[in-house]
This record gives sequence, C-alpha cells and structure tokens, in this order.
Amino acid sequence: MSEVVYEETATMIAAGELQSFVPFGREHCRNHPNAFNLQLRELQPASELWSSDGAAGLVGSLQEVSLQEREREWWQLRKGCTGVKEEEVMFEEELYAAGNVVVWSQGSRTQASSVYKAFTVDSPVQQALWCNFAVLQNNNDEEVEQTICIVQSSCINVHTVTGKDFISPLPFQVSNVWATKFGLLLERKISANDTQLNPPGEPLPMVFSMLHPLDEIAPLVSKPSSQFDSSTVHYMSDSTMKIVFTCCQPSILVSYDTVQGTHTVWALRKVTHDECSTVLRYPTEPVGKPLGLMASNFLTSHLRNISRLDSPGGSGTELKSCALSSPKHYNVLRSNPNRAVTSSPGAHSRVHSPNISNMAALSRAHSPGMAAPSFSGASRFNTSFHSPSSRGHHGLLSSPNSTVNETVLPPEMEPIVPDLCVEQLWTETVAAGCHREMSSQASKVFITSDLCENRYLCFLVESHQQLRCVKFIESNESSQLIFPSVTTISAKDAAPLQISARQNIDAMLVLEACGSLVLYTGITRVSKVFVPGLLSPSFSLSNQRPQISTPVESVSTPANGVNRHIQRLSEVPAQDFMPSPVSEPKGLNNKHHEASFFEDHIFQQATPCIHGLRDPVCNRVTLELGGGAMLRISVPEVATSELVQKCLQAIRFILPKDAAMKVLVKWYNIYNAPGGSSAHAEWSLFVTCFMTLMGYNTERLAWTRHLHFEVPLSPVIAAKKARHSAQGSEEDWDYLLASRYHRQIISQPVCASVESSDIVATEMGDLSSASSPGSSLKLESSAPLFPHIPALFYVLHLLYQELQLDELHRAKASSLVCVLQQLARDLQLEEYVDLYWRDYPSVMSGFSKCCSIDHAVIEQMQRPSFLLSKPPCVFSWLSSCLRGDENTPFPYLPAICQRTRLLVLSYALYIFGDDKATSSSESKYLFKLSAGQKSCASEPYLRRQSSVKVRFSSASLAEQLVVWLASQGFTLKDLESVPFGVALPIREAIYRCREQPCSDWSEEVCLLIGRQDLTKQAHKMTLAKSKASVSSGLSLEPPVATEPDEEEDGMSDIIQEVTGLIWSQDLRIQEVRRLLRSSGPVRVSVVQLPEVSDHEYIEEKENKLLQLCQRTMALPVGRGLFTLFSYHPVLTEPLPVPKLNLTGRAPPRNTMVDLNSGNIDVPPNMTSWPSFHNGVAAGLKIAPASQVDSAWIAYNKPKSPELANEYAGFLMALGLNGHLTKLATLNIHDYLTKGHEMTSVGLLLGVSSAKLGTMDMSTTRLLSIHIPALLPPTSTELDVPHNVQVAAVIGVGLVYQGTGHRHNAEVLLSEIGRPPGPEMEYCTDRESYSLAAGLALGMVCLGHGSNLIGMTDLNVPEQLYQYMVGGHRRAQAGANRERHKSPSYQIKEGDTINVDVTCPGATLALAMIYLKTNNRSIADWLKPPDTWFLLDFIKPEFLLLRTLARCIIMWDEILPNSEWVKSNIPQIMRGNFDASEDINMETMAKCDVFLSQAEDYITAGACMALGLRFAGSANSDAFDCLYEFARTFMKMMPFAGTAAVSASLQQMGYYNLQTCLSMILLAMSMVMAGTGNLKVLQLCRFFHKRTGGEMNYGFHMAHHMALGLLFLGGGRYTISTSNSAIAALLCALYPHFPAHSTDNRYHLQALRHLVVLAAEPRLLVPVDVDSLKPCYALLEVSYKETKWYNETTVELMAPTLLPELHLLKQVKVKGPRYWELTLDLSKETHHLKSILSQDGVLYVKLRAGQLPYKDDPQGWKSLLTTAVNHRSSGVTAFKPETISTFTSNPALISFADFFCKTSEGMKHRKDTHMFSAMLYECVTQECPEMLPTYIAIEQAVSALQRGDLQQTFPLWQLRLVVDLWDSRMLRGPANSHNTLLKSEFLPVMKNAVDVALDGWLKDSSSVLRSYMWNQVLSKDAQSIMLACFLVYRSVPCFRSTQLKSCSSFGDLLSCSSQLEIPLRDLLRLAPVLLGSGSPSLLGFPLQAFSS
Repeated sequence: MSEVVYEETATMIAAGELQSFVPFGREHCRNHPNAFNLQLRELQPASELWSSDGAAGLVGSLQEVSLQEREREWWQLRKGCTGVKEEEVMFEEELYAAGNVVVWSQGSRTQASSVYKAFTVDSPVQQALWCNFAVLQNNNDEEVEQTICIVQSSCINVHTVTGKDFISPLPFQVSNVWATKFGLLLERKISANDTQLNPPGEPLPMVFSMLHPLDEIAPLVSKPSSQFDSSTVHYMSDSTMKIVFTCCQPSILVSYDTVQGTHTVWALRKVTHDECSTVLRYPTEPVGKPLGLMASNFLTSHLRNISRLDSPGGSGTELKSCALSSPKHYNVLRSNPNRAVTSSPGAHSRVHSPNISNMAALSRAHSPGMAAPSFSGASRFNTSFHSPSSRGHHGLLSSPNSTVNETVLPPEMEPIVPDLCVEQLWTETVAAGCHREMSSQASKVFITSDLCENRYLCFLVESHQQLRCVKFIESNESSQLIFPSVTTISAKDAAPLQISARQNIDAMLVLEACGSLVLYTGITRVSKVFVPGLLSPSFSLSNQRPQISTPVESVSTPANGVNRHIQRLSEVPAQDFMPSPVSEPKGLNNKHHEASFFEDHIFQQATPCIHGLRDPVCNRVTLELGGGAMLRISVPEVATSELVQKCLQAIRFILPKDAAMKVLVKWYNIYNAPGGSSAHAEWSLFVTCFMTLMGYNTERLAWTRHLHFEVPLSPVIAAKKARHSAQGSEEDWDYLLASRYHRQIISQPVCASVESSDIVATEMGDLSSASSPGSSLKLESSAPLFPHIPALFYVLHLLYQELQLDELHRAKASSLVCVLQQLARDLQLEEYVDLYWRDYPSVMSGFSKCCSIDHAVIEQMQRPSFLLSKPPCVFSWLSSCLRGDENTPFPYLPAICQRTRLLVLSYALYIFGDDKATSSSESKYLFKLSAGQKSCASEPYLRRQSSVKVRFSSASLAEQLVVWLASQGFTLKDLESVPFGVALPIREAIYRCREQPCSDWSEEVCLLIGRQDLTKQAHKMTLAKSKASVSSGLSLEPPVATEPDEEEDGMSDIIQEVTGLIWSQDLRIQEVRRLLRSSGPVRVSVVQLPEVSDHEYIEEKENKLLQLCQRTMALPVGRGLFTLFSYHPVLTEPLPVPKLNLTGRAPPRNTMVDLNSGNIDVPPNMTSWPSFHNGVAAGLKIAPASQVDSAWIAYNKPKSPELANEYAGFLMALGLNGHLTKLATLNIHDYLTKGHEMTSVGLLLGVSSAKLGTMDMSTTRLLSIHIPALLPPTSTELDVPHNVQVAAVIGVGLVYQGTGHRHNAEVLLSEIGRPPGPEMEYCTDRESYSLAAGLALGMVCLGHGSNLIGMTDLNVPEQLYQYMVGGHRRAQAGANRERHKSPSYQIKEGDTINVDVTCPGATLALAMIYLKTNNRSIADWLKPPDTWFLLDFIKPEFLLLRTLARCIIMWDEILPNSEWVKSNIPQIMRGNFDASEDINMETMAKCDVFLSQAEDYITAGACMALGLRFAGSANSDAFDCLYEFARTFMKMMPFAGTAAVSASLQQMGYYNLQTCLSMILLAMSMVMAGTGNLKVLQLCRFFHKRTGGEMNYGFHMAHHMALGLLFLGGGRYTISTSNSAIAALLCALYPHFPAHSTDNRYHLQALRHLVVLAAEPRLLVPVDVDSLKPCYALLEVSYKETKWYNETTVELMAPTLLPELHLLKQVKVKGPRYWELTLDLSKETHHLKSILSQDGVLYVKLRAGQLPYKDDPQGWKSLLTTAVNHRSSGVTAFKPETISTFTSNPALISFADFFCKTSEGMKHRKDTHMFSAMLYECVTQECPEMLPTYIAIEQAVSALQRGDLQQTFPLWQLRLVVDLWDSRMLRGPANSHNTLLKSEFLPVMKNAVDVALDGWLKDSSSVLRSYMWNQVLSKDAQSIMLACFLVYRSVPCFRSTQLKSCSSFGDLLSCSSQLEIPLRDLLRLAPVLLGSGSPSLLGFPLQAFSS
C-alpha cells in the first residue's frame, strides 16, 4: 500500500490544450437576429433553474449573466460519431438550450464549431436531449432513429436526423425527461394538491415511458427485490422517488429516495406478459382495502386523449389480450352514482385559474389548441373534470363519496398497457449511526471502468463531498447486474474521461475538496493533474518554505507567458514547476496562499479556483472557475505511438489485474510527467520504464543507454518506499539536480564543443569500466514484474511475429527486437536469440551483454506452460504449410494478433484445403493464449491429424477463402500491407474468384476480388439517377431539330444512350416521336379546285382537320406506352404535360386552321376523353422508383377547370405506377366529393391498380359506395354516373384479383345480367357495365378453374354459359331481389337473357377463370357452332371473343403457325358444301357474306390468342405467322384510292375488315413488344397516314396502341404472360374500339391504359463501370428444358430484352472483352429481377488490353493481337506509350510513363526493359495488382546479388513465393494455369538467388561451418549473407541437433526428417556438414552440388 501512497504524493501529470470555453450555442444565439434577444429581459429569475448535472455547477456558469437577463441556459456535450471508422473522425457535439431556442452544433479540434440544426419553439424550452428510438421495420429488424427531443410545458417536439418531425402532447406537467435504450422516460411533476387528488388507496403513477413519438405514453411498472414477495409488481407511483440517472448500455436507471436519502439502481427492460397481467388485474393491498382501478382508468381516460391516431404498429399489440376491460373494472367507480361530475365539452379549454387541479393538468386543460388532437374521439375526450360546484377546483375526488360518471369512462375503454418495467438491482445501505446527516441527492452519476476493465457506477453526493463508486459485474443473464462492493472517494466534483479511445481505457478526473485535480482509474489513484495556466503561479507564491522554493525567475520566462496555454504541452519546459516528492501539509495556510495569487490578479474570491467539472468528452473536460469563467483542458492519452499501445495491450492481456494496473499507472505517470517526452522518445521511454519494472538497471545496459531522451528517469521509476515527513531532505536537492531545467543549464556549454560521437565513445568507455568482471549485471528480483518476465517475453514475441506480417508496422519490429533479444539471452533461450539474429543480422551482431539471474530467485519466475524452447515463427509456419508438412498449432493473442490469426487460418483453409479451418477446427491451427495459463500444464499442442484430409475443388476453396476474409473485414488495402510472399496465395484465390464470381456476393467480397462492376451492382445505382454521369458523354443520336415545341412533346426523357445502342443503324425512335407527337399543329393539305368557293374551301379544310383530329386525339394512348416509366420528376416543379393541339396549318402559307370558327359542327365534349388520355400519358412517364409524395400529387392539381380531365388521367397513371398509395385518404375523399365524373373514374381505377390483389379494406369501402349492388338494399340510392360505376366494378376485380373472394364473385356474377330498371336506370351503355362485371368476375377468380373453393352452389360456369348463349332469366337471389322487382318502362326484354348485352362479359369471364387450365370440356362450350342454323344466332364479333377465350383456356395447344390458326375455323366454313342440298342462290349469297365475316373474326380471335401466348417473346415463328395474316387482310382492303371495290370487301364490310386487321396488328405488337420491329413499325406508320373514310377514332387508338407497345417504355419494357398480365391485356385490348371520342358504350376508354399492368422491365443494359456509359456486351442465355424444346443456349448482344425469367436457367456475360459474370437463375431470380427493375443496369468491366465493341467491332485492335501481327513476342512489340488505350488504371499508366519509357536520363538504366516486360505481363494476365509483387521480387534479388541486404525479410518472402510455386508445379502442369506467376520470370529470379547463394557458399563455407559448430561470428557482411543463406535454405537452428554424429550422407538423410530441410537444400549443405575432409561425396565431385 505504501507504494501507492508514494505515487499519490510524488507523481503529477500535466494537462494539455487549454482553451477558454464558451458554449457555442450562446455565441450563436447572441448573433442570431430574432425575438429571442428581446425575451431575455422578460424571463423570470433563475429560481427555477433546471440542470442535468447539478444546479451548483450551473449557477456558477451563469454568474456572468446579469440578473435581469438570467435565462434558463443549459447545454450538454457528447462525442460525435460519423459513419467513418471512429479513429478517423472524432468531434464534439453540443446541444444548447436557452429561451425558446435549441442549437445543435458540431466541432472538433481541427474544425471550428458550426450549427448542425437549430430549432425555435413556441414556448420556453424546459429541456432538450438526444434520444434514440427503435423503429420496427417490416422484416422485424429494429432500426434506430436518432432524434432530438425538445420538452416544452405542454408537449415534446421530436425531430429526427432524417428530417421527420413529431409533436407529442403531454397529458401532465413533466418535471424531467430521460433518454433510455427504449425511448423516453417522463417524470410527472408533483403539484401541491396532488395528495388530495389521489384516489383512496392508490397514488397515480409518477414515471411514464414513450417508446416512439407516435406511441401512447404508458406508465412504468416496478418490481422491487423484496425478500418476502418477489412477484409484487406495481406502477411506479412513489412520489418520493426521483430519477437521477439513466443509461443505455447497460440499460439501468438510478433513483433517489427523498425520504430515506438512499440511491437505488434499477434494471430497465421491456415488461413481460405476466407482469403486465398482474398490474392490470385488480390488486389488493395487504391491508385488504381495494386498490383502485381508479388510478389506472383515471389515467387511461386522460392518456387516451393523446393516443395515436393511425400510428404504424402499436407498441403494445401483443399484450392487448391481457388488457381485460371487464365490468368489474368500473364497478368501484359507479358505486355511488348520485354525484356526477361533468361539464360542457368546451369548458376545459378555457380554464386558466392559477389553482388548477392536477387532473386539469392531466387533461392538459392549460394548453388551448391541443385539447382534442383526435377528431375521431373528440367527444369522448373533451369531457372536462371541473365540477360546476364551488369546490370542484380542489380536486376531482375531493369528497369520499364522489365518483366519476360513465360519460367520463366509457365502458369500452381499456387500461393502458405498460411497456417497460424496472427491476430493483441494488440499494445503498444506510449505516445505523449516520441517520442524523442524510446524504443528499446525487448531483452527478456516471459509469466508468478501470484499466483492467472492472466497471463502476459512480455517484457524487455533494452534501458529503463524496464520490461513491459501486463496482458492478454483468452476470450470465445479460439484464442482471451484480454489485459486489462500494468504495468512497472524497471529492467535490468528478467527471469520467477516456484516455485511450482505441483501447477504450477509461479514467476519472476528481476535484478534491482542497481544489486539486486528481486522476483515478476506477478507484485507483493515478496522479495529480497539473494545469499549466492555473496552478504554477500559485505554487511559486505559496511555497514559502526555503528548502523547497522553486526558482522564481522561471515564472517570467517567455515560454510561461500569456500565451502559454496555446503551446502544446510537450514543448513547455514545465519540469521546474513539478512539486517535490515530499508531500506538503494540507493546512489552511495552503488554501490561503492559493487564493492570494488570484486576489492580486483576476478577482476577489477566497475559495480554491476550480469550482467544478462538466461536459467530459473523450479526454477533454471543462473546468468551471470562480466568477463563471470556464477552461477546457485535455487529459493526456496513455500512449500515442502505436507500438507502445500494442505492447501495453499485450501486457494488460497477460498480467494479473493488479500487476497490470501497477504497470499502466506507472507508465502513465512517467509518460505524461510535466515537461515530459516528445513523441519520438516515447518508445525509448517505454523500454526504459518496462525494463526497470522487470528489474534491469537500464543505466548499465549499453543499448538502453543510447536511447534518446532528455531526462534520466531511473531514479523516478525505481520503486522506493516513501517517507512521510514534514521536513526537507537530501532527496529534494537530488530531485532538482535531476530536473530537466538543471540539465539544460549544465549541458549548454558542453554541447557546443564536443561532438556527439565523442560523447558516445566516452559513454562506451564508462560502460566498459562499469562492466568490469567484478560487477556483472544482475536483475533486481524484487522488481514488480520480475516474476512475470517469461510470460511477458512470450507475448511480446508473439506481438513481434504479428508486426512482421504488416508492412506498415515492420519498422517497429526492429525496435522491439532489441528488447526481445535481451530477454531471450537472460532467459537462456538460445533458439529465440538465433531467430532474432536471422531476422536482423546487422542489428543483432552488436548485442552480446547478458544479465545474470540468481539461481536462488529463479524459482520466483513463473515459467508459463506455453513458453517452448522452439520459437514460434510465423513465416516458417506458413512455409511448411506450403510444403505440405505437419505443423503444431500457432499461438496467438486474441484481439491483439488479429493479422496472425487471419493469415494462419487463410493458409489452413486454402493451402491445406480444410474448409472447417475457419469454424470448427480452428484449434487445429491456432492455439489461443489465455491470461490464466500460468500453471505448468502438460504439452498443450496436439499434432495435426493428417489421417483425414478433406480436399475440396480448389475453386470452391478460393471462394470460401474470399468470402471468409471479407466477412472478417479484410480489404484490398489490408492486402497491400501484407508482405508479398505471404500475400501470394490470397492474391491467387482472389484471382480465381475474379474469373467466375457469384452474382449474389456482397459488396465487400466484390471489392476484395477487385470486380468494381459487381461492387457497383451491389451498390444499386440506376441509370436515371446517375443521369449526370451518363449523359456527360457524347449523345449517341444525331442532334435533333431545335424547334421551340421540341421539349413539350413529352417524349424527350427516353434515355438516348440506350436507345442509340439498341437501334444504332437508323432513326426509328425519332420516327416514333414524330408519329406520336400531339403537341404540334397538323398539316392540312387540301387542294382548292376551281369550282369550289372560298367558303366551301374553308369548310373542306376544317372537315379535313376534323378527320385529322380524330387521329391526334388517339395519340396520347400510344405515347403513354412509349414513354412508360422514363422520367423522375423534380418535386419542386409540377409535371410537364404536353398540350393536346387540335389546330392545323394549311400550306403553302402556313395559315392557321381551327375547329372553333363555327363553320362546321363539332361534337360537344369531343376533347374530354382525349385530354384524360393525355393526362394518363403524362403521368405514366413517372418511374415507380421516383420519390413522390402526397403533397406533390396535390400540388399538380390544375387551377383551371378545363384541365380537370387531364388531372383525372394523371391520377389514374399514378395508380398504375404505384404512387397513388401515397395520396392521403383525406385528399382522395376531397377529390371524390367534388363529383367530377372523370376524376372519380381515374381515381377509382388508379387506387385499385395500386392495390392490385391486396383485398385492401379501405379501398373496398371506397369502391362499394359507387356500386349499388354492394350497398345494403335499404341504403339511400346514390346518383353515381354510369362510367364511375363501370370503373368501380373493374376496381373490385383489380383489388380482389386472383383471391377467389366469394361474396364479390356472387355479386359480380349477378351484375353481368343486371336488368334495366324503371325510370331509365341502367338503360344506357348497358353493354360496358355487363362487360366490366364479367371482366371483374374473371379477375376475382383468375386462373382458379374448377377449384373455386366455396362457390360450388353458385354454379359459376353454368351461369356464365347461360349468359353467353341465352335462355330464361333466373330469379335474382339474395339482397338484390328487391331492386329488380319492377321491370323497365323503356326496354322490353321479357324473361329471356339479352345475349347481346351479356355475352362478351360472360365469355371473357369464362376465359379468365379457366385461363391456362387446358380444361377441354369448358373449351368445347366455346367452339363456334358447326351448323348453319346455329351460326345464324351468333354475332360475328362474338365469334372472335369465343375463339380467343377457347384458345387461352387451351393455352398449351397454341402453336405459332398458320395451320393452327386455321384449325380454329369450323369444318363447314372451309367450303365443303354438300351439293345435294337444295339451296337457292339468294340464300347462297347471304351465306357467303356471313361466312367470310365469321371466318375473318375467328381468324382474328386466334391471332389475338397467339399474340397473348407469345407476348413479349419476340418469337419469330409467331411473328411470321401473324405477319402473313396481316398481309392477307391488307390485300382485301381498298387502299390507294382504287375505284373498283373488291368483291371480298363488299362481302366483309370495311369496318369488320379494319377491326380484324387492328386486332392482328395489336397481336403482332404484343409478340414484338419493346423490340421496335421495323415491319410492324411500317404497318403502324401506314395506318397512321390513313385518315379519311371510315378510319375512325377507335381504329387510330388501336394502331397507336400497337405502336406504343412496340416501343414500350422506350424499348426497356416488354409484356409478361403471367395470369395477371393476361387479365390486364384482355381488359385493355378488348376488340371493340370506340367509334368516336366520347363513345363508352361497349367498353370504358379508361381501361385501355390497364395494359401497363402487363408491362415488365426486361431490358439488360451493360454499363462500363469505368466510364459509366452503356456499352455492348455479349450475353449467353441458357433456357431451361420444356416439353417443346431441350435445354438450349443462345448468344445475344446486349443491350437486349431477356426472355421471361421463369424460362431461363442462367444469364452470363461472356468474355473475352469483359470479365465474365454469371447470374444463375436456377437458384433464385430475385437478384436479376432487382437489376432489371433498376433500369436493367448491369455493370461490366472491360478486361485490360481489350477495347469495347463500339470502338473495335471485330476485335482486331486489342493488345494481344499486336503480337500475332508482328510475328514477334508480345513483350518486344509492346510499346508502353499505348498502355492508356488498354487500361484505365491510373497507377499502371503512371508506371508506364515514369519507369518504362527510355528517356534521355534513363538510358543507362537497364531495368526499363524489365519493367516493360512486367507491365506487359500484368496487363495481359489481368492482374495489375501483381505489379508491386514483381517489382519487390526483382529488387530483393538484385539487392542480394549486390550483397547490400540489411535484413533477411525479403528472402523469407522469396522463399514463400518459391514454396508456393513448387507446390503448384508438383501437382502437374494442369494446375499451372491457375497460378499467378505464369511466365518465365519466377524461374529466372529463382535461379539468380541460387547462383548468388551458392557462390557465397563456395567462397565462405568456413563461416557456415563455424556457425554450425557454434563459434563466435565476425560482425561483417559475412554474417548477413549467412543469415540470408540459412533463411532461404530453411536451415534449422543447429545447436540442438546431433549433427556431429553424422559421418556419412546416409546418416544425414536419416536425420533429414528431424531437420525439416527440403532435400534440394540438404544436398547443398552436405559437403559443409560432412566436413571438408571429404571433397567428393559418394563418388560425385563436390562441384556438382555447389554449382
């Protein structure tokens, strides 16, 4: 113990970096021009000052603020954390609150503070704090949301870092808010009348929790640890308990009992199910009186008023079951109903009387405007609790019999479920005697730990001036903490610090009562802290005793002047102010003297100068001085040098805790002594300290004497017993003489004259005289670390091995080796000394001194079991691993030797092929040292079990290795620091993985293998987002005409770089834009004939324009498909909508032609639907990945009513691309109540599309209002427009798609045949309603076939069949029977079904229900009839639908050829008439007309089915077949103005032919969707030009839809054939097109856009990862086997549309231009789907030496072909100048520039050719990262040849390279192609090494022999070469072997297995070993071996 006392008095450390401190927020507010400055005058005085860490400190800090302005000012600091590794960015964050302002600022040592966020709130801020809330994500992961919480009197504002804001109203006054791991804790403020208020029996809870700003506030439950009953759980309602501290890690809180005066520690955790039910049950107190639910429910009713409205995921959901609201909960409250307390709902928002009852506070009555945040429950919450009676204000339950009326607590109200529970862990014990002075509440609580990781909870009790430190240990249950002991330190203030951030070493700064600062670690005192600016003057004035007076002149030296605190500590000569080792009496006079200085200087105050400590962050803390000034100081770190840090870490690891503590404390004091060492002397200081603690006399060891320092430290370090004396002594004088100041004075004249070399010489002389034989060096066995020397030696040896594996730290290994060799010599570990000599021969040859250790004390040394005589050497371990030898496990220190572990396991995995090396069998290769292994246990090593060797294919091993390394956080940067020989196998594994990586590897793995393309892919970046980088290159398209209306055509967002690659040969995209442009005027060319008058001519022009406008109005439908999802809107701008231009220009003068002139009749409302389509087209441009929110959607709403239709279309489009889900329900309601028909249609279809197949309830409600059949029969009849009803019906189909929902199916089935009602209801456009009901029914039961569960009684197929063929109407069942009682007065249908209305819907419903089921019986119902008689009953159009339906039911029978199409035409139509029948000619002619019509419609239906079956496949057979039919139909049409009308046309009728032709054109477009096929484009363009005659609006719509489908999404999208897509296509491409623009009779026009639901992105765009531009790449696509074809592989040139993913097996980017990349779809398609959905960007990386296809289509310009052309080797033909064309790697280009060009200055260099060859090799072998390895090998070899190597490290590396090469070659040449070093380079280098070493051996074999016989070596270059030879030839340390007995070569061979020397090296050694006496060996001349 005495030693510790000595430290207390003698040591002192100096604090650094003094700065005066002013909170940044205060400065900011001062300069902030707002009303805040004016409010300062009005604020109340600081009586209610609030503070987090003790009011005392805060009052001091506010003394400079004058009384009028004394505001509530408050701040706190914390360590800032950014995403980067913590070492890199360290800063402080400050949160400052004053008045209504909160300022969050950030600043660091290097950067000035700046405002990060600032907030101004409405009322004064009571408190501000940081808090992290855990938000539950969809996948049950918790995401932490960082927030700032600002507490005001009535609410808490929560602002997240990401920008979300919440306001949580407070139901009661809050006294304090605390941040915890789970969220906020709120302490309720106790008001004066709280006691009256509490219901009899149970007080109201005091502490509440809020887990998220949207969650309810719930009371906290406590579980005390009482001995009698551990299960008692109750609300925390003890008003005497105050929380003083909360902590997240561990999750605890500390409370203070104001009555007992004790502190308690509680564990904070989530509440369990049982505790929850216990609290919510009906508890009774031991006394027996009922404890109230009053409190619980009372609370409930008030907390409910701030309940969440629709918050996501309630916190207490899983506990709802236990929140029983049984009637007995309330019977207490209703027991005496004669006094009911109510008042009008409005009352409580006006009550502002000062004596507000607490309940009023609870119900937040004082906060007007926040009274009822929930409109849903306003009436429930607004009941106030103020009785109209006069005493009502004194509390609600003021009389014992008063109770609460039922209106207050509605019976359905549940009690609020608690979220968190606190469990008591520890309570302070109060000694019996000290009741008289109860300890006050702790003003500061914190957690700290000591150097040995014991953790303490410390709380500062200011009344006793004590710091109580409670040690705690985490038990096995993580939530339980054990508190074994309490220690008390006298202190006035304290603050926790971190003195080493990297090793997490904590300390604690304590302000003692006398005003001095002392540093503690845990409860161990380290030293006093000396603050240069403050204490030094006081010393000089107070030390008046003559014997220890410091030199007075030192005070006035310039260095100690005014700006002293600016200088860094190490530069300030502060040694002179260090107090003497003898302690001085701490009497009153001392205090007086300290104060006297300040009286003279700054201010009059008779107290110690430091008042308190605050705001500790890392190692900085603020000192509060008298008078309110503040100083920020930093406490120095434990160590700055990395080597010292690592050594300390190792020492800490291996020593017992008490010894480790001593060492660290001692070191800390020496290192940080005032005026201590500068950085470069740190290592020397450490060695001296360390060696001294072990018992060495460092003054007498030559090498430690030469270490550079300014101060001889031994006297300070030597362990002495301190004497307590008030007198001076001789030592004081010695102390001064040893001070740095004295040495400086003495040494100045000497240094001027004597050279440093002389000094060294004289020192050496002293040394030799000192070490005369009489005085041998001995170790002091009483030194504290003496017993631990062997263990310490071993851990430092392992650390040395670790440093060898890191190029950046290898220089430090040479420093460490000096210490190690000394210890090894003294412990007589010969082999270790030999190992160090081999590593550093030049350094080691100078050391020879040993220190002897007495045999008497040698037993005191604890020799650990792991210290073996054979030293562990990591290089030789790896080398023998490469040679395939067995190894013992390699020892390592966990957490310190990470690199060793990583590399040993990598070799075990990759070289041994043990795939369990990294998991279960790690102990085979690594032996983990643990600190406890002190006993001499048996040999801990097991030999490796070599009997079972599991070999995997090496490729999978390489993959395993790379994935494992990445998982361990190993990066390419780390690999660069691994020595080149060690790294080679890892590089090889990486090289192999790079060739064929997995597509689903993580970003880290891809980075490690150097595939930037995959890394980028993993990083997910869409083309459109990187628009800036993509479009920065040249556009691939010709510049387009810059007309003013160029931009507004709505088609400028197609990514031209991609389309330019897909269609690089022509301008088809330009052409499509021209065809689909609706924003410009059209050209009206009418020739004026002579006989036509001007007026008639104008009418003619306008009629012509009207025809052209039919086309213009149909264009938007196609444009929407063409620009699909191609635009990311800017949220601050409205969406640009191109206008629909219906004007024309007449040549030659370009005169305007307009329809509004009144010359001709224009149909009314002609443009309403076209503008709707225009809005849809504009909205469909928005990509689904865009950021769109509700506000932006509303922001786009047009001001003018004529644009309302466009906006309606825009809303529908937002639904189709999924953004309408973000539109707030309120806005939807708002739009629907306007009653605008189009808006309703667009909105209903949009919302339904967005909720496709989700059965979403709110959407269902929305739709049901618009469908009378879904409303109850008695409901009010709403007047819903017909089109809106149709849209709603389709909406039901979309929302319930594929669900088979019974009720909806039943309703829709009956709606297909809905009869017309009286009073004209349901009489117009009945066809479209019936069709919609059929389509919707088909969607609801999509693909279910006969498996319609629970619908057998509905007879769906039979009913549909009846609707299709006709028959008697069935009686209406169920709810709608009443509706259809009275018949229509307009339409006489009788009791038969009107097939003309019901047939289309029923047919398509059947088709969709049985889609792809191949159900033949249903399909046969749909066959066209095969008798003339029956054919007469069917409309030809219905034949089209039936054929289509039948074909898609028999999906698998559809074949892409014309025979199959014709097979659908019934036999009788194929012209096989029976001549015997007597048919007259007239009937014959009629039959002919009908026959050809029916045949054509059936053909069109079959073509349509063919189009659906092969949609999006670009199947050439299907396309050719459809194209043939289109040509056939074209021939029948009367084009080019032929006068003669063909007979066929007479028979068919123009309309029918055109309909069939349009359907075939659409079918072709579906097959070729997204491909932009030219033949289809030509057909579309041909129809585009035809505007006259019967070519109406509908046909134009069909043709331009076909054009849009052909270029779907600008070629990025195509059509899917999933069931859902087929259903959407049937809705959209229904084969009856509108006759004019207002026609919705047969089919609602809006449904045409549902085709978007069938689109899917399948374009794969390769993007070069270096240039970020799209490029060409060859893909190999493999199809899975199906019943139509075997597994096949095709090559496609990307960018290309992929086939449907479920058909594919794999997609592969093929070489040789680009790195290969395989996407295996047999495992999972998710990865490829995500690539396609993000613009299909697939990053590819060009191989070095290759050019992209665009620059070099044939591949004739690549780097490798040049060699072939020149008929010479590639290296000689390679010109370094051309390197830049073949690689984008800047390092390689620079290397070529500087090292490979033979410039004038470089001519004499021979190695430029060598470097060129290396560069060529690296580029052609695709391994540029090998260039440094090549150079390193070459340099090592040339250094060896020159003989100027200083260390053998490069030869170790060469040997590892050679071992790897040999092991690869042994496996045979088949494996050699996998190696990295392929060329002749390595054999050449190997040979050069052999020649050099053999030449040396020949000349100097005597040196080797003398080494072997253990003779003294000379100190010259010979020893270095010898070490090189021994390392490279893997010669073991011979001193242990019995070589002397080997007399013949045979003996040698028999010993070779023990020696572990490879045979070829043994042969070289044999002549030397067997002695020079035998010049020839076994008859061979010696020269054969030495050559």
